[in-house]
Amino acid sequence: MTADAQIPEEAVTEDQAAVDEAGATEAVAADETEARDGETAEAPAPASSGADSPAADEEELDDEDRLVEEGEIAGDYLEQLLDLLDFDGDIDLDVDGDRAIVSIDGGKDLAKLVGRRGEVLDALQELTRLAVQQATGDRSRLMLDIARWRADRRERLAGLGTEVAQRVLASGEREALDPMTPFERKIVHDAVAVVDGVVSESEGAEPKRRVVVIKVS
Repeated sequence: MTADAQIPEEAVTEDQAAVDEAGATEAVAADETEARDGETAEAPAPASSGADSPAADEEELDDEDRLVEEGEIAGDYLEQLLDLLDFDGDIDLDVDGDRAIVSIDGGKDLAKLVGRRGEVLDALQELTRLAVQQATGDRSRLMLDIARWRADRRERLAGLGTEVAQRVLASGEREALDPMTPFERKIVHDAVAVVDGVVSESEGAEPKRRVVVIKVS
């Protein structure tokens, strides 16, 4: 663990500037996710003659090391935050693709750090990303999960996407889902993409943008 990301107590209660910056960071992250929103499949990247070279292997290793470092910085930050807020929890670090994943579980009352619809969790994630960015100088796409809220939400949304796709396939009627975040819509789009005969797209403007599933002829 690294001690680069220290949390002064007043930062939690008084640093409105940090909260404002977190909102800006969240907007940037949402824009990037939205650019992929609605994608159903990606064509494989063309093979590179240097893909198996030592340089390519070293670059891949460097990327993984960078994500591990992000996770460690985030873990230190969150450990201090939990102590400051008097919450208990076990912090687990992982790497999934091009993201560092940090999970907090095993403590009492962790639902208070999630919120009814994950709004507290989203805010904590953005503050954690800011702590990582401050320590590394690079913007982070780290994902924070608390009490398996995101993992469970992902499973429910994937199931919903499959269920709606099959229903639209049988009825032929388009179906619009409730408004969702870009992250949530991406999960639904991916689930719909594996069902032949239907497609999904996003309609509307934030924060009421939603997924629509349509049967194709």
